[in-house]
Amino acid sequence: MRTHYCGQVTAADLDQTVTLCGWVHRRRDHGGVIFIDLRDREGLVQVVCDPDRAETFHTAESIRNEFVIELTGKVRRRPAGTENANLVSGEIEVLCHTIAVLNASVTPPFQLDDDNLSENVRLAHRVIDLRRPQMQKNLMLRYKVAMAFRRFLDGQGFIDVETPMLTKSTPEGARDYLVPSRVHPGQFFALPQSPQLFKQLLMVAGFDRYYQITKCFRDEDLRADRQPEFTQVDIETSFLDETEITAIMEDMIRYVFREALAVELPDPFPRMTHAEAMRRYGSDKPDLRVTLELTDVTDAVQDVAFKVFSGPATSGGRVAALRVPGGATLTRGEIDEYTKFVGIYGARGLAYIKVNDVTKPNDEGLQSPIVKNLHEEALRTILERTGAESGDLIFFGADKTKVVNDALGALRTKLGHEKGYVSGAAWTPVWVVDFPMFEYDEESKRWVACHHPFTAPKDEHVELLESAPGECLAKAYDLALNGWEIGGGSVRIHRADMQSKVFRALNIGDEEAQIKFGFLLDALRYGAPPHGGLAFGLDRVVTLMTGAESIRDVIAFPKTQRAQCLLTDAPGEVDDKQLRELHIRLRQKIETQVEVAKA
Repeated sequence: MRTHYCGQVTAADLDQTVTLCGWVHRRRDHGGVIFIDLRDREGLVQVVCDPDRAETFHTAESIRNEFVIELTGKVRRRPAGTENANLVSGEIEVLCHTIAVLNASVTPPFQLDDDNLSENVRLAHRVIDLRRPQMQKNLMLRYKVAMAFRRFLDGQGFIDVETPMLTKSTPEGARDYLVPSRVHPGQFFALPQSPQLFKQLLMVAGFDRYYQITKCFRDEDLRADRQPEFTQVDIETSFLDETEITAIMEDMIRYVFREALAVELPDPFPRMTHAEAMRRYGSDKPDLRVTLELTDVTDAVQDVAFKVFSGPATSGGRVAALRVPGGATLTRGEIDEYTKFVGIYGARGLAYIKVNDVTKPNDEGLQSPIVKNLHEEALRTILERTGAESGDLIFFGADKTKVVNDALGALRTKLGHEKGYVSGAAWTPVWVVDFPMFEYDEESKRWVACHHPFTAPKDEHVELLESAPGECLAKAYDLALNGWEIGGGSVRIHRADMQSKVFRALNIGDEEAQIKFGFLLDALRYGAPPHGGLAFGLDRVVTLMTGAESIRDVIAFPKTQRAQCLLTDAPGEVDDKQLRELHIRLRQKIETQVEVAKA
């Protein structure tokens, strides 16, 4: 029906006759001449309807926004001074010869150029929202990114293998979405949190380079960078160690950014251990654009009178300082707002010291309610370690290590971007390596896997699995970019005896292990090769590239933060017949029926 996309008509097409199809983005009647901005997925073109062509002009008068039309016309230059440098087609316009309305439209629920829409309105009318030029650009970029991933992996000998959507429920860190089986009453499938187990089985099967761009599902509380269903670039390979795996993946990310954005990322990416990242930045996905860093002062405040500091310092917690250059100008109101902010992360307050005169480490040169409770030696040490200068402000976190890291790590990022403590680099990737194998869960009083229970320990730490699990490091690695974790993975355990050791460290007995992971453990006994891999969050990568505030802006039909689809009104109720087929009765209905019977 058409010869060109609207957004691809340029000065190279001057004097040609073109046929275009699309949506009326805007119609303007300039007293005798009607202008139509015609839109399709490639952009806009200006169409001129002249009254000399009476039938065409009459049709143009009846057209309104979002009508679907087809037109034929001649490409000509715009009059001098009317060019639009923001459009690919901005040098030309199309003089309309014929026009036909393919479908009329009712008045849309909002104007496509309205920037003040609530997200709920946008999601409830997602079809219209997706017509907006920014959303079209986002999804087109998503396609380019996905294709770049595929081209690179295909070129490296990886093959695309699909894995099941209906599988067994296994403990992988988040809550499963369960699917009841009609054929097997009382039994359930689970939607995969990731293809982790299946891609390991593919390695055992001899497909030594696998990838898949696939949906994953996690029934967890949502936030800006999470969805109940999300897309993962899943990768696994055999006979490579962690250094070789991360080298290939680093080349891949550089390739994807080059192809999709024409951006050159640094070569090589910096690397730091998990311990260093937590010590300096309070985060395992540090935003290296922010120049602020945490300084540990735990040992310096163990004997101070200020119990808020000395308590955690002498009981296994952490006391850390965050120096803000020139921060003495912060107002009390701003400090109060930052205090509320760190409270989100469990901090019970935000102590601070304003450095008026760095040469006087006492209440004469330092301004804060806590100074009188810190002896001069502690104050001097704090000033020296942080590198403080006159006019600076120092914030403190004192609590359990996790609370301090979470609170000050988030404050560091917030302050950095709000107050301009950032470097000039647009993109700052970093590999974070040497993650702990385990972390202790206070609620269950047991060790749990930091990544997943199939991650291999460092060779030199195997003996620590039984004697000191908390000191055991893993062959695990994450790639962070601008403060977002965009990918993570590990070298896997490929021997059944090693997997059993890790299960024992996790307090998973042989019987429980066989019930939950028997198919994997059995496969490992049949000559499993050394293997490892990782997965990248496609949604997160594209969100970063577009500068969107939420991954919902790069997903065609996302869920809300309450895991609802406002477009289709899902999830929804199903009728009793469907429930009976699945051998399911709803407790709420039963309780209601009982109450009615009692009445």
